[in-house]
Amino acid sequence: MNAAYLRVCLIVLALFLHPAPAASEAPTSVFRPQTFVLDNGMQVVVIENHRSPVVAQMVWYKIGAADEEAGKSGLAHFFEHLMFKATKSIPAGEFSKIVARHGGRDNAFTSQDYTAYFQSVPKNTLETIMRHEADRMRNLVLTDDTVYPERDVIIEERKQRVDNDPASILDEAVSAALYTNHPYAIPIIGWQHEIEKLTTADAIDFYNKHYQPRHAILIVSGDVTATEVKTLAEKYYGVIPNNDSTSEVSPSPAVRDRTISPPRFAQSYVKLADPRVQQEKWQRLWVMPSINHATQRTPDEVYDLLAEILGGSSTSFLYGRLVREQKVATSVYAYFSNALDYDTFVVGALPAPNVSLEQLEQAVSDALQAFLAEPIDSRMLKRIKNQYLAQAIFDRDSLIGPAMILGHALVLGRTIADVERYPQKINQVTQKAIAQAAQELLGTIQPLTAWLQKQDPPPQ
Repeated sequence: MNAAYLRVCLIVLALFLHPAPAASEAPTSVFRPQTFVLDNGMQVVVIENHRSPVVAQMVWYKIGAADEEAGKSGLAHFFEHLMFKATKSIPAGEFSKIVARHGGRDNAFTSQDYTAYFQSVPKNTLETIMRHEADRMRNLVLTDDTVYPERDVIIEERKQRVDNDPASILDEAVSAALYTNHPYAIPIIGWQHEIEKLTTADAIDFYNKHYQPRHAILIVSGDVTATEVKTLAEKYYGVIPNNDSTSEVSPSPAVRDRTISPPRFAQSYVKLADPRVQQEKWQRLWVMPSINHATQRTPDEVYDLLAEILGGSSTSFLYGRLVREQKVATSVYAYFSNALDYDTFVVGALPAPNVSLEQLEQAVSDALQAFLAEPIDSRMLKRIKNQYLAQAIFDRDSLIGPAMILGHALVLGRTIADVERYPQKINQVTQKAIAQAAQELLGTIQPLTAWLQKQDPPPQ
């Protein structure tokens, strides 16, 4: 699962399923979670929702692909696969079978900054899945017979998902160009020549170093109480020791030992032409330090609203100009995504038939300049705010959604208070703040532009 777009996907899903309410009053809180920290440093968050007898458990590890040792790319994602292998108490794949037998589902995903595992099951199964999740935090059995066949699976996955997909190849090239001196330049799945050299010893070292309670956040959402979760968490997770006592126990993400990319002083282009391309694409990306590294920076909620106004829907500014009026694009999009070290603002478009990428780029550039010259549409802004506020209300009734949103925020250095105050922050954003953010983004940050082109096959 591509976690980089998780937050955006949740927003889009909520807005698609639910119309905006007429009122524009921001809710005073969203999930009303309760939190505590176990003696071994593992943070626990409980989100009560008693509308149906089901629960979701998520364990988020503050370790991702950007934390891998140089030359061992893909190890975090590789280890996500290995977590479904045998432990000292159950055979490989049995945990997922237990979840399925109880009518539940489970999965996992890796990003540059974290790895997360989740299950959604009937309430009476919570203790069982908590016992098994805690078991694999410490008791995996990693041998050559387990590790090397799974390494072959990862290599084949890379061939299918990346090497055979021009869009994915372009995405890797874009990241490599955006982050000249930062590990975000390296793909989450890893480079094939480095995956091929990963060993059982690498997997064991990674497990022992990172899969510890103090690096993890447990989130339980659904038909439970904080008291029930605390009892079970102390019983199963609280007894797991950390591998050493040299690191400070803290519920906040540990300081990552990562390099920093220099500022971008020039625009750059990444272009890929391939006969396998079915749909051409134009995209422009702006990267900025996250709030963890920038003391004075435009708040996230301003960029969220700017992206929605520019290209978040069929009523957005760019859609109106490029799709409905000029008919040079079949669709447009804009989004803002967070990461621990750098955030990204993206604008993209798909060309209409017989429109070249050169023509599309000029049209997008002209439209962006027109956007800067016009005042922010107050009615559009009010409607979009109402949609965000509606999302906060409807998210309360979701099972896995609250755990996803809170987990993503916490591992990226945000707090529960940040999540709970987000609707109020959205409601307080002004037209002036959005206009200033647009001017700064489009006028002072050097972007990267990416082209995905259809290439005619060579003559036979």
